[in-house]
Amino acid sequence: CKKFPSETCCFHCCSANLPADMTSLTQRSSGLVQRRTEASRNAGDKDHLSGEEDHKPRRSEEQDGDDPGDAKETRLTLMEEVLLLGLKDREGYTSFWNDCISSGLRGCMLIELALRGRLQLEACGMRRKGLLARKVICKSDAPTGDVLLDEALKHIKDTQPPETVQSWIELLSGETWNPLKLHYQLRNVRERLAKNLVEKGVLTTEKQNFLLFDMTTHPLTNSNIKQRLIKKVQEAVLDKWVNDPHRMDKRLLALIFLAHSSDVLENAFAPLLDDQYDLAMKRVRQLLELEPEGESMKANTNELLWAVVAAFTK
Repeated sequence: CKKFPSETCCFHCCSANLPADMTSLTQRSSGLVQRRTEASRNAGDKDHLSGEEDHKPRRSEEQDGDDPGDAKETRLTLMEEVLLLGLKDREGYTSFWNDCISSGLRGCMLIELALRGRLQLEACGMRRKGLLARKVICKSDAPTGDVLLDEALKHIKDTQPPETVQSWIELLSGETWNPLKLHYQLRNVRERLAKNLVEKGVLTTEKQNFLLFDMTTHPLTNSNIKQRLIKKVQEAVLDKWVNDPHRMDKRLLALIFLAHSSDVLENAFAPLLDDQYDLAMKRVRQLLELEPEGESMKANTNELLWAVVAAFTK
């Protein structure tokens, strides 16, 4: 080698051009030591054991990467999680008798926007206004990437004077008595959320005949995601119960409150044994008996989250 006259340097220089399946070199304190090939590594006991140790974490990383639950497309918003809990797996629609889920989904939107740093409550002021008397303020109008959330955010940003949490739940759900504000209503929310879940590979789309009319339904196709969601809710009030809402993940805490307000929490607890079910409902009642006004004043809290809770539990 003209560049490296010594034999060692020549081998070091030329080894960089070897194919990937041939031997490589490792620099150690005692000098250059040539690694064995894969065949010779399997032949030696010590090198075989060390090779297994090197490859074990790599295989575990590959397994983690193959888990569909870690993929970005399966990350659900609060709205999608509540709807998924309420959907019947085979039928692909929510109960016809559930008249709470519509307003519950609007509450999900407000909390989701608050957790993403888009909304906040106005300052309580010297008179210490209550949560339900304080207005919702747009903190940032940066797009969220979700059409429904961006539509709700635009309504809140453009409305002057600002409205309260209770008013926005009524306006976005179309339950307002003011005909001049009906344009705030977000239409076909459940259908649009279901289509989002179809795009994420959780649901599919079918047509079902109900004698007098045909209805689009969205049966469950990926049961793993729903089972993971149900398990997360169950563990929050059973195995991982911390007996302090401020130590819980805010999104999970909001999910429990909103699932109850949307009358779909029972679906998550239905598979439990009787003793587990009683314990889970007891702890949910403990959360529901909390005073939102007092909880919103504690450290590490989100005031708008507790304002939505107050709107549903008042």
